[in-house]
Amino acid sequence: MNVRTRIRRLIAASAALVAASLAVSCANPFSVEIAGEESGPVLDGVADELLPFYEQTLAWEACERPTTSEPVECATVTAPLDWHAPEAGEIDLRIARAAERPFDPQGSLLLNPGGPGASGIDLLFSSLEYGGLGERLAENFDLVGFDPRGVARSTPVECLDTRGMDAFLYDIPEGERGSSTWEKSQEAAAETFADACAENSGDLLEFITTEQAARDMDLLRAVLGDRELTYLGYSYGTFLGATYAQLFPENVGRLVLDGALDPSVPGSEVGATQVEAFEQALRTYLASCLEGTTCPFRGTVEQALDEISALLASLDRQPLVSADGRELGGDALMTAVVAALYSEENWPYLTDALAGALDGDPTGAMFLADFYNGREGGVYTSNSTEAFQAYNCMDYPTEGEMTEAQERELEEKAPVTWQYMMGADVCEFWAFPPTGEREEIHAEGAAPIVVIGTTGDPATPFAWAEALAAQLSSGTLVTYEGEGHTAYQAGSDCVDDAVEEYLVEGTVPEEGLVCQPG
Repeated sequence: MNVRTRIRRLIAASAALVAASLAVSCANPFSVEIAGEESGPVLDGVADELLPFYEQTLAWEACERPTTSEPVECATVTAPLDWHAPEAGEIDLRIARAAERPFDPQGSLLLNPGGPGASGIDLLFSSLEYGGLGERLAENFDLVGFDPRGVARSTPVECLDTRGMDAFLYDIPEGERGSSTWEKSQEAAAETFADACAENSGDLLEFITTEQAARDMDLLRAVLGDRELTYLGYSYGTFLGATYAQLFPENVGRLVLDGALDPSVPGSEVGATQVEAFEQALRTYLASCLEGTTCPFRGTVEQALDEISALLASLDRQPLVSADGRELGGDALMTAVVAALYSEENWPYLTDALAGALDGDPTGAMFLADFYNGREGGVYTSNSTEAFQAYNCMDYPTEGEMTEAQERELEEKAPVTWQYMMGADVCEFWAFPPTGEREEIHAEGAAPIVVIGTTGDPATPFAWAEALAAQLSSGTLVTYEGEGHTAYQAGSDCVDDAVEEYLVEGTVPEEGLVCQPG
């Protein structure tokens, strides 16, 4: 395997986390407890063998270690390990909601921040503490965050300990970048990671798929007492939401998919498109940086890009050592760059990080890389990296390697970012073969689905939102002409109003709606 032909997909980075940077018991089989009352039947069409799962009653309790001053409560839902063989075992799904809820809520609004691997419970906590969801939504819905299967507080994927994760994410590969020695070093790290996941997670890995997670969402809809799913999904969460709509079109209520993925795009194209998009986002950032007084670069955008390329290469040769002994190499610096480019509000952090690295100080860059990797206080506060790999390895079919011509084309389009977003593919060593397919999603018969795309989004480029909205039989596209990843509550009243009018009132945005910042 030539590892240089493998492109890392970087869909991750929860929209909510970026914005926040600066016991189950049996009961009446057709009734669940919600808002202190009993709801009517919500189990139409559920197979008999699945009724024991759908018949659960939620036992709400105070959440453990909530990161919010607002009162929140949590519950655990039992789901089949494999929805196609429900007798094969069970997993836990953890959910959370605000304890102070609307007096007369319309129902539940499920939240997913993306990833795959980001925590919906953390999204809820972040939104309650720092904002990120409009007051109108909180006044009309039970806001429910959930951790998908394999993620965080639900039955999690487990791979490496802290030392092992540090080695996987931050160690400098042996040899010169692109050499056979470098390739073998990258390959060994990927194999070590995959082997650890297999050893510590076992058969769970086979069922960490978006299709299984979408079926989990229908279970959550039912046990929460909702006849239809109301859902706000960001980034990868748009793929999860679209997959739900394909599987359960009759249960679709009001879905908003912000920062959309195109489900038909193969994995290699996903990676290549993101490489080009982050290169363009870096150019946009530098154009803004050069207009200010604190920018560490001078001259043109091209000259600044050359300086960043030289900095990356110098860190390959001589990494900077951080206070805790970890090294900032070229790959870690690129992780820091990518992390900051998810939000225009984080550009000042990128300026500080690049200025520091140029002066021999890795502190700012390590902060951004740690933020992206979920590392805080010397430990990993989530399993987002493990879950991200698990979902991608099962969702994306195995593909052939890129040709030399394709590599040259990518290098021409993204001369700075391309080689730092490539490396060994963990999925080459995964314990189970992929079961997902890359194909269009139409969700025939579903209620209107609102798809939002941002023209300057580097993680989920705007063309993907256009494609998904066109594929969905009931898709409606909202365009945000701005920068950064995802658009709701990102500085456009037009976008915010469109989302809230649809979720609260059911008013579908006008076809072709284009929104501006402000």
